[in-house]
Amino acid sequence: MSKRTLKVFISVLLVTVMIVSLFAGIQGTFTASASTKKTIEIKFFSNLPDRTSNQGKLEQMLIDSYMKANPNVKIKVEALQDEPYKQKFKVYVATNQMPDIFMVWGQPSFFLPVMKAGYAAEIKPEQIKDYGFKTSSLKDFMYNGKIYGLPRNTDFMVLYYNKGLFSKYNVKVPTTFSELLNAAKVFRKNGIAPIAINGKDKWILAILYQELVVKESGDQRLIYDAISKKSISKNQVLLKAAKDLVELVNVGGFQDAFVAADYGAANNLFAQEKAAMYYMGSWEVGMAANPNFSDSFKKNVDATYFPIISGGKGKKTDILAWHGGGYAVSASSKVKNEAMKLLLYMMHPTRWAKIGWQQGLVVPGQNWEKFMTGKETVLQKKLTQIFSSATSVSGTVWQDAFTPNFKTEAETLCQMLVAKAITPEKFLAKIEELAKLEVK
Repeated sequence: MSKRTLKVFISVLLVTVMIVSLFAGIQGTFTASASTKKTIEIKFFSNLPDRTSNQGKLEQMLIDSYMKANPNVKIKVEALQDEPYKQKFKVYVATNQMPDIFMVWGQPSFFLPVMKAGYAAEIKPEQIKDYGFKTSSLKDFMYNGKIYGLPRNTDFMVLYYNKGLFSKYNVKVPTTFSELLNAAKVFRKNGIAPIAINGKDKWILAILYQELVVKESGDQRLIYDAISKKSISKNQVLLKAAKDLVELVNVGGFQDAFVAADYGAANNLFAQEKAAMYYMGSWEVGMAANPNFSDSFKKNVDATYFPIISGGKGKKTDILAWHGGGYAVSASSKVKNEAMKLLLYMMHPTRWAKIGWQQGLVVPGQNWEKFMTGKETVLQKKLTQIFSSATSVSGTVWQDAFTPNFKTEAETLCQMLVAKAITPEKFLAKIEELAKLEVK
């Protein structure tokens, strides 16, 4: 090999080594960058333990979608039923170990103390300007003009019923309270529970009492004003509504041992077609598409307004409606920015509202009518009709409109009323005493 050829060979060799070294360095940089990308864990506290249907399914779908799009983010979900959730939430608050994202009820009795104490992070209006939330839907998620949570659903009460059972026993779907009492008697006689209700949870009993107050009075403000003025015990409309509730109990209007039945038990009783009716909220819209329920049930489930009361002033279109459940981000979260990104991702209208509505899983807290396809389930159609025809709405239900202790004690008194441990007169006297202690 000549000297000239040798020099050329050495030069080529050196260039090759340099190029290889350069690419190796670049690859090493990328490898190091990828391998050192920090894993972020977000703790997500939910009141939706069923992850296979309804809102729990939607919640899990969006969480999984977010993790797939962000491989370095791990979301740890803890989900409990409502009452255990509330107890665990108190533990987290007491120990100052709030989850990064948590479910909240947008009501003064629950979320107001959380906002006042600074546990929830502020959400800027510009972050959700195109999300389709109405000012009214955000009202109970705000404190001092600032937003601290986002509502996930529009809540309103209806009477679900099983068309097959009504047809089988030749019972008219009730439009008046008297017809409801008669229907209860017929179903009782035939071994069918008339109305499934979760009396153990208490809150549903307080809501049903308010339903009767509105149907008697036609005045959505009556119960709130009476409590604020501490003028309850002598109010004849409030007394009549309490007597109506006791009358429904006396005719066997609810399932046996209903005072000991929790949400799951009441829901299952209705879904198994062992109860003809189910007094519950619009959040049960997913029953018509629930894969865990029988085809027979899904074919027969329907919904209607709660009956009016003959001689009462309330219309069927005077409904109890509010924006209840929602989400907030912990102000003290170590991954607050990522948790906020997750919340905004989930609640984007093309996800929570659109997917939730089109899969029949939720009645969103955002505008859902623009996502209607014409292929809605019977429940979706009926619930949309009921809500859109409302002539008045309640807003936050009465027991949730004041302090946490007022809520607890008022709900207990409602349970005592239906258990006939106190008379309607004593019930009102006790509510008045409670108002004097708790309501400023």
